[in-house]
Amino acid sequence: MPNRLAHETSPYLLQHADNPVDWWPWSPEAFAEARRRDVPVLLSVGYSSCHWCQ
Repeated sequence: MPNRLAHETSPYLLQHADNPVDWWPWSPEAFAEARRRDVPVLLSVGYSSCHWCQ
C-alpha cells in the first residue's frame, strides 16, 4: 500500500513508503488536512538505525 511518501527523495522517508499508514511528508497540505479534520499532527524525528541495532 504506497502512501504519500512514495515519491520523496529522503532515504528515511522512502523506507516507510510501503507502510500501511497514511503518512504525509512535512507540507502545508498536511497541516491544512489536520486542521480540517481537527486532529493532532504526530511528527517523526527521523531516527533510523542499522538492522543490527533494531
